[in-house]
Amino acid sequence: MLKLDLSISADSRYSFDRKRVKAALSKVLSEQGVDGKVLISFSVVGERKIRELEQKYFNRDEVTDVLSFPLDEAMPAGRQGEEMPADFDGLNLGDIVVCYPQAKRQAMQWNRLVDEEIEFLACHGLLHLLGIHHD
Repeated sequence: MLKLDLSISADSRYSFDRKRVKAALSKVLSEQGVDGKVLISFSVVGERKIRELEQKYFNRDEVTDVLSFPLDEAMPAGRQGEEMPADFDGLNLGDIVVCYPQAKRQAMQWNRLVDEEIEFLACHGLLHLLGIHHD
C-alpha cells in the first residue's frame, strides 16, 4: 500500500491546493507501480529562486516552470542540510520545485486554473524523479 509523505514548502503569497497536489502525486505513483512509503519534497518558489537553481545546477540563466532533483543529486530546495527522519524506512525520491509566477502565466496561456497547472507541473516533476524523461 502506498503512503506518500509529502513535505510542502511555499511562501504564503503563493496560494495553491496542497491536497490536490498530494492526491495527484499519489495517483501518479500508484499508476507507476510504486508501493510502500515514499518521501517527496515539494517547493513552490518565485522567479528569483528558480533562476538561482537553474544557474547553479544547470548553468542556465532563465526562469523555468518546474525542476526535479532526484535524491542522488544535491538537495536544493526545502530539504537543504536536512537529515532523513531516523524512523523513515521508505523510498526518498527527491525534490520537485515549481515556479509559481511561471505556472500562473502558463495557466492563463492554456486557459487552466493555476491549481491545475501546479498539479500538472508537480506530476511532470515526479515523472522525472522516477526516471521518466521526455525529449
